[in-house]
Amino acid sequence: MKPIRLFTLLLIAAFLAQTCPAARQPTGYFVYVGTFTGAKSKGIYACRFDTGTGKLTSLGLVAETPNPSFVAIHPNNRFLYAVNAISNFGGKNSGSVSAFAIDQQTGKLTLLNQQATGGAGPCHLVVDASGKCVLAANYGGGSVCALPVKQDGSLGKATAFIQHHGSSINPRRQEGPHAHGIYLDTNNRFVFVPDLGLDKVMIYKFDAAKGALEAHDPAFAPVKAGSGPRHLAFHPDERFVYVINELSSTLTAFAFNAKRGELLELQTVSTLPEGCTNQNSTAEVEVHPSGKFVYGSNRGHDSIVVFAINQKTGKLTWVENQPTLGRTPRNFAIDPMGKYLIAANQASDTLVVFQIEQESGKLKPTAQTVEVPTPVCVRFLPTEE
Repeated sequence: MKPIRLFTLLLIAAFLAQTCPAARQPTGYFVYVGTFTGAKSKGIYACRFDTGTGKLTSLGLVAETPNPSFVAIHPNNRFLYAVNAISNFGGKNSGSVSAFAIDQQTGKLTLLNQQATGGAGPCHLVVDASGKCVLAANYGGGSVCALPVKQDGSLGKATAFIQHHGSSINPRRQEGPHAHGIYLDTNNRFVFVPDLGLDKVMIYKFDAAKGALEAHDPAFAPVKAGSGPRHLAFHPDERFVYVINELSSTLTAFAFNAKRGELLELQTVSTLPEGCTNQNSTAEVEVHPSGKFVYGSNRGHDSIVVFAINQKTGKLTWVENQPTLGRTPRNFAIDPMGKYLIAANQASDTLVVFQIEQESGKLKPTAQTVEVPTPVCVRFLPTEE
């Protein structure tokens, strides 16, 4: 190749690397925060976050809506959906999901519409990979539903609804079903629902085009009685799934057969350090984008537990419990680049930023703290730069 031609190609490649969004990772993000509303909170709040510096800046309230305890963002990054954890919507024993349009410049949200979830107290939701459906889990109702997404981002009435049945051994918390999370595999074929009241991770087949859910075989994966499965997280290569158990303060590792949609238990470990006597319940679980570490939140011990993942077996080795510098860390999120973790301390009204040590997985406080009333969910959205 002639030197002049090679030089020209190098210039073009350099230009594309600087200008093509797909060629570089964003450093600027909106951070959306779901809350429980009341005397302090009025709805959904937002911050700006710079992954280059770790700086978190409050933008304040971006949408008023009741109890938006969990939020999810559409794959096109133009719409945001929030559960409304209420028990009366439209005069019926139901919660709702609110659909919002996102202002890409300011982060503000504009309400598009709301739809009933068919069960009380919805607590978790997800948008499927095709962007055609929002799936929601009703904690109070012990049920799940699918809501179709229209072209303008608004929601249609439910196209699927499944009621769970049964109970487990804890008479106060497991007297009936309590669907506590809802997740899809990357192939968009299977839906996984940790049900705290049943001690099962329910499994369903999913058809995005029809917005349909149907029973799968196997219908569920069990955890130890009294554990109370709450949330789950997939390993990036989807060979493993990690379920955090609220009532027993444990984390269960599963092998995942993506072809069959099957979970096989590998190991269950405590989320608390040895000898800990704190009253505690767990909340969130996330796997680091590298697939090397898994993180879980402890409410009571008020810490994030860190485990290293054996890449061959999927089993876990304890690394540390890092205090969240606040009370009741209900939720946290790891930025898409895997550099920082933001912990939401519900009872102390703070978001606290930690830097992630890439080799060990350990968390290092950055002294970045922002006040947000009763934060219970954190989600990242890249900003237009």
